[in-house]
Amino acid sequence: MKKSFIITEEFDKSRLDRWFRRTILNIPQSLLEKTIRRGDIKVNGKKKSSSYKLKFNDEINIYDLNFIPDKHKKVSTPYKPTKKDISSSSSIFIENNENFVVINKPSGISVQSGTKSKRNILDILKSTKEFKNTQPYPVHRIDKETTGVLIVSKNRKYAQLFTSLFRIRKIHKVYLCVVLGEVNKKKGVFRDDLFHYEGNEKVLTKAITHFTLLDTNSNYSLLKLSPETGRKHQLRKHLLMHGHPILGDQKYRISNTHKSQNSNLMLHAYKINFSINNVKYNFSANPPEIFTKFLKEKYLKIY
Repeated sequence: MKKSFIITEEFDKSRLDRWFRRTILNIPQSLLEKTIRRGDIKVNGKKKSSSYKLKFNDEINIYDLNFIPDKHKKVSTPYKPTKKDISSSSSIFIENNENFVVINKPSGISVQSGTKSKRNILDILKSTKEFKNTQPYPVHRIDKETTGVLIVSKNRKYAQLFTSLFRIRKIHKVYLCVVLGEVNKKKGVFRDDLFHYEGNEKVLTKAITHFTLLDTNSNYSLLKLSPETGRKHQLRKHLLMHGHPILGDQKYRISNTHKSQNSNLMLHAYKINFSINNVKYNFSANPPEIFTKFLKEKYLKIY
C-alpha cells in the first residue's frame, strides 16, 4: 500500500528525515535511514538521502511501512495541559498574529519538555485558541526560572526567519535583574570566555553583554542587561564571574549565604525588538509582581 504526500510551503527546504519524524512518525534515526535506503520512502519517485532538502510541491511516496515498537524503549509523551494551564494562558499573550506570538513567560515553566520537566510552554500553546490549525515552533529559549518576553513562531517559514535574525544579531533583547552587592560602575561591558561541555570536550566561547546600573544600595543592585551574544546561561555566568550573582540563582552563586533569602530567580526578559520587511517590532513585558514587590521593599527603582 502506497501513501502520497505533497510538500507544502511550510516544509520547503526542510530535511527529508526531519519532515518524516515531525509529520509521519517519530522513529529512531537509524531505522529511518534504513527505511530510506531500502526505497520505502521516495521523493518524486526517486530514492533520496535522509538529508535531502525538500522543495515546495515535492511528492513523497511511502510504501507499506509497518514499524514494530521497541517494548523496552521509553516513549516520550507530550505534556497534557490542565484546565488551569489553558485558562491562565490567555493572560500571557502580548502579541498574536498569523505568523508568530509574543508571550510573557511565567517563572517555573520550561519552554520545551525535558528529562527533568514535562510541563512546558510549547505543549500548552498547542491547546490554545491562538494556535488552532497550526503548531508552535520555538525560535529561542529562556531559562525555566526566568520570566519575560518569548517569541514563538506559528509556521516553519517564520521559525527559520527568526533563527536567521538571531544568528546575525538583528534581534535585540533587554533584561532586568537584581544582583547581590553594590555595583559601582554606571555602565560597562562584560567580555568573558564562557565554557560548556560537548561530551567530554570542554568548549570555550566568547560572550559579550552590555550593562547599565539603574539603582543600587549597599546590599543589592538593579541592572539592565543587553546581551550581544546568546550563549547558554550567559547572563547568569557573567554576573557570577564579576562577583555579583543574580539574586535567587541556585546554580550560579558564590556560597550558601544568600540561598534562602529569595527562592525566585530575579531575572526578567524585559524588552525585545527587531525588523521584518522594514516593519519595526517592539515588545515589552512587565516584570512579575514578586519582582516589583522586591524592588519596592528594597527601595530600588527601575526609572
